[in-house]
Amino acid sequence: MPELPEVETTGRGIAPHIIGKKIEHVVVRHRQLRWLIDSDFEANLLGQHIESVTRRAKYLLIKTSSGTLIAHLGMSGNLRIVSASSPIKKHDHVDIVFDENTVLRFNDQRRFGALVWTTGEVMSHGLLSHLGVEPLSSKWTGEHLFQLAQKRRVPIKTFLMNSHIVVGVGNIYANEALFMAGILPTRHAGELTVQACARLVDCVQKVLASAIEQGGTTLRDFVNAQGRAGYFQQQLHVYGRAKQPCIHCNHLIQEIRLANRSTFFCDHCQQ
Repeated sequence: MPELPEVETTGRGIAPHIIGKKIEHVVVRHRQLRWLIDSDFEANLLGQHIESVTRRAKYLLIKTSSGTLIAHLGMSGNLRIVSASSPIKKHDHVDIVFDENTVLRFNDQRRFGALVWTTGEVMSHGLLSHLGVEPLSSKWTGEHLFQLAQKRRVPIKTFLMNSHIVVGVGNIYANEALFMAGILPTRHAGELTVQACARLVDCVQKVLASAIEQGGTTLRDFVNAQGRAGYFQQQLHVYGRAKQPCIHCNHLIQEIRLANRSTFFCDHCQQ
């Protein structure tokens, strides 16, 4: 599933190609994604000029003067910049056609992604209003995490992946950040000291920043705006490495199921 770094990479990739451009045509081949694309979707977008492309959690916000297109990549979706002459592939569901032969194409094999148009205050939209703090923002601090974690007996990994607490720290990045911070994923969130919380916040930010720099993680479906895979998977230290030696101590990496998610850790380096 595309996580925060993959969505950020996609946004940065498409922005230079569509900001300032006018939407001249919209093609919807399949309306049934996670939610049904509205019947007036094409009419609402037609003639709009793109003002900005930003990200909130795992959502891309493509803003025009009249409203905002909220895009979610779901489990297998991607947004790519292609030319108008590019062949249509099986799961190419939506084309947003701009001037100068530029097409923003939405491909989603599993159709768990979404394209939603809104004219209201976008941050008050039901998809966004409940979300927690951005992990790369100045608001995400050790003290902030420590206060939220007080008396919480949920495992810290599960707590870290709760989008009401902090957004975009998906399974891969939670595993990697906890390993970097030396914290067992099974420890109760409320047991962490403020120093441990500060260390974990720093590690989350470093892992996410590195993943963005590398273009995201490609384990199955993700490609960026140019159709290329991300390369952060080459730097994974614990995720997917069960029964392989720890890079620090040579103890074997353990794997368990935690909140129904694969969880990897070194029981020697993480406490």
